[in-house]
Amino acid sequence: MRLKTEIKTKEKIPRDGLHKDQPLKIGIVVAEWYWDEITSKMLDSALTTAAEKNVQVEVVKVPGSWEIAFGTKQLLMRKDIAGVVTLGAVVEGDTDHDKLITYTVGNKIIDLSCEYNKPVTLGITGPKMSFRQAVKRVDKGKEAMLACVELLQK
Repeated sequence: MRLKTEIKTKEKIPRDGLHKDQPLKIGIVVAEWYWDEITSKMLDSALTTAAEKNVQVEVVKVPGSWEIAFGTKQLLMRKDIAGVVTLGAVVEGDTDHDKLITYTVGNKIIDLSCEYNKPVTLGITGPKMSFRQAVKRVDKGKEAMLACVELLQK
Protein backbone atom coordinates (compact mmCIF):
# COMPACT_ATOMS: atom_id res chain seq x y z
CA MET A 1 0.00 0.00 0.00
CA ARG A 2 1.33 3.45 -0.87
CA LEU A 3 0.32 6.75 0.62
CA LYS A 4 1.48 9.88 -1.13
CA THR A 5 1.69 13.14 0.76
CA GLU A 6 2.76 16.36 -0.88
CA ILE A 7 3.86 19.43 1.05
CA LYS A 8 4.24 22.50 -1.13
CA THR A 9 7.33 24.66 -0.84
CA LYS A 10 8.49 28.08 -1.92
CA GLU A 11 12.16 27.79 -0.91
CA LYS A 12 14.65 26.46 -3.44
CA ILE A 13 17.50 24.46 -1.95
CA PRO A 14 20.46 23.82 -4.28
CA ARG A 15 21.84 20.29 -4.53
CA ASP A 16 23.66 18.17 -7.06
CA GLY A 17 21.75 16.03 -9.53
CA LEU A 18 18.51 18.00 -9.45
CA HIS A 19 17.50 21.23 -11.17
CA LYS A 20 18.08 24.17 -8.88
CA ASP A 21 14.63 25.57 -9.68
CA GLN A 22 12.93 22.43 -8.35
CA PRO A 23 11.86 22.30 -4.71
CA LEU A 24 13.57 19.77 -2.47
CA LYS A 25 11.69 16.47 -2.32
CA ILE A 26 12.46 13.84 0.30
CA GLY A 27 11.01 10.37 0.46
CA ILE A 28 9.93 8.83 3.75
CA VAL A 29 9.73 5.06 4.16
CA VAL A 30 7.72 4.13 7.23
CA ALA A 31 6.99 0.70 8.71
CA GLU A 32 3.37 -0.03 9.57
CA TRP A 33 4.35 -2.40 12.41
CA TYR A 34 3.38 -0.60 15.66
CA TRP A 35 1.54 1.98 13.52
CA ASP A 36 -1.05 3.17 16.03
CA GLU A 37 1.32 3.51 18.96
CA ILE A 38 4.65 4.47 17.41
CA THR A 39 5.36 4.78 13.69
CA SER A 40 2.38 7.00 12.81
CA LYS A 41 3.67 9.44 15.42
CA MET A 42 7.19 9.20 13.99
CA LEU A 43 5.73 10.01 10.58
CA ASP A 44 3.77 12.96 11.99
CA SER A 45 6.93 14.43 13.53
CA ALA A 46 8.84 13.98 10.26
CA LEU A 47 6.03 15.58 8.22
CA THR A 48 5.77 18.53 10.62
CA THR A 49 9.52 19.10 10.35
CA ALA A 50 9.38 18.84 6.55
CA ALA A 51 6.65 21.48 6.46
CA GLU A 52 8.70 23.76 8.72
CA LYS A 53 11.66 23.37 6.35
CA ASN A 54 9.52 23.87 3.21
CA VAL A 55 10.29 20.40 1.87
CA GLN A 56 8.05 18.30 -0.37
CA VAL A 57 7.53 14.75 0.84
CA GLU A 58 6.45 11.44 -0.60
CA VAL A 59 5.56 8.73 1.89
CA VAL A 60 5.83 5.01 1.21
CA LYS A 61 4.45 2.60 3.79
CA VAL A 62 5.92 -0.88 4.16
CA PRO A 63 4.72 -3.73 6.41
CA GLY A 64 7.64 -3.71 8.85
CA SER A 65 11.19 -2.51 9.41
CA TRP A 66 12.61 -5.47 7.47
CA GLU A 67 10.99 -4.10 4.28
CA ILE A 68 12.32 -0.55 4.72
CA ALA A 69 15.37 -1.23 2.52
CA PHE A 70 13.14 -2.23 -0.40
CA GLY A 71 11.02 0.92 -0.11
CA THR A 72 14.16 3.01 0.24
CA LYS A 73 15.64 1.64 -2.98
CA GLN A 74 12.40 2.29 -4.87
CA LEU A 75 12.56 5.95 -3.87
CA LEU A 76 16.31 6.36 -4.44
CA MET A 77 15.95 5.17 -8.03
CA ARG A 78 13.78 8.19 -8.78
CA LYS A 79 15.47 11.34 -10.03
CA ASP A 80 12.99 13.64 -8.25
CA ILE A 81 13.83 12.25 -4.79
CA ALA A 82 16.87 13.94 -3.22
CA GLY A 83 17.10 11.77 -0.11
CA VAL A 84 15.17 9.32 2.06
CA VAL A 85 14.15 9.25 5.71
CA THR A 86 13.55 5.78 7.20
CA LEU A 87 11.14 5.29 10.11
CA GLY A 88 10.45 2.16 12.13
CA ALA A 89 10.57 0.58 15.57
CA VAL A 90 12.17 -2.77 16.37
CA VAL A 91 11.20 -3.94 19.85
CA GLU A 92 13.13 -6.59 21.78
CA GLY A 93 11.45 -9.97 22.07
CA ASP A 94 12.38 -13.39 23.41
CA THR A 95 15.00 -14.00 20.70
CA ASP A 96 17.76 -11.96 19.03
CA HIS A 97 15.45 -11.19 16.10
CA ASP A 98 15.54 -7.47 16.91
CA LYS A 99 19.32 -7.39 16.58
CA LEU A 100 19.22 -9.22 13.24
CA ILE A 101 16.64 -6.83 11.80
CA THR A 102 18.27 -3.58 12.93
CA TYR A 103 21.79 -4.66 11.95
CA THR A 104 20.78 -5.94 8.51
CA VAL A 105 18.48 -3.05 7.62
CA GLY A 106 20.97 -0.48 8.92
CA ASN A 107 23.76 -1.94 6.80
CA LYS A 108 21.58 -2.12 3.71
CA ILE A 109 20.37 1.47 3.89
CA ILE A 110 23.97 2.68 4.28
CA ASP A 111 24.90 0.66 1.19
CA LEU A 112 21.95 2.16 -0.73
CA SER A 113 22.92 5.69 0.31
CA CYS A 114 26.43 5.15 -1.02
CA GLU A 115 25.22 3.39 -4.18
CA TYR A 116 22.83 6.19 -5.16
CA ASN A 117 24.92 9.03 -3.69
CA LYS A 118 21.88 10.36 -1.83
CA PRO A 119 21.41 10.69 1.91
CA VAL A 120 19.38 8.04 3.72
CA THR A 121 18.82 8.91 7.36
CA LEU A 122 18.05 6.49 10.15
CA GLY A 123 14.84 6.92 12.11
CA ILE A 124 14.57 3.24 13.01
CA THR A 125 14.74 2.67 16.76
CA GLY A 126 16.12 -0.49 18.37
CA PRO A 127 17.55 -3.05 19.07
CA LYS A 128 17.33 -4.02 22.73
CA MET A 129 14.48 -1.58 23.18
CA SER A 130 11.29 -2.19 25.10
CA PHE A 131 7.90 -1.15 23.80
CA ARG A 132 7.78 1.62 26.42
CA GLN A 133 11.17 2.92 25.27
CA ALA A 134 10.00 2.84 21.65
CA VAL A 135 6.95 4.96 22.48
CA LYS A 136 9.23 7.55 24.09
CA ARG A 137 11.40 7.78 20.95
CA VAL A 138 8.81 8.92 18.41
CA ASP A 139 10.76 12.16 17.89
CA LYS A 140 13.26 10.14 15.84
CA GLY A 141 11.09 11.10 12.87
CA LYS A 142 11.90 14.76 13.41
CA GLU A 143 15.60 14.02 13.98
CA ALA A 144 15.89 11.90 10.83
CA MET A 145 14.17 14.58 8.70
CA LEU A 146 16.41 17.32 10.08
CA ALA A 147 19.50 15.23 9.34
CA CYS A 148 18.38 14.56 5.76
CA VAL A 149 17.64 18.23 5.07
CA GLU A 150 20.98 19.27 6.59
CA LEU A 151 22.90 16.78 4.44
CA LEU A 152 21.16 18.04 1.31
CA GLN A 153 21.93 21.68 2.13
CA LYS A 154 25.68 21.11 2.50
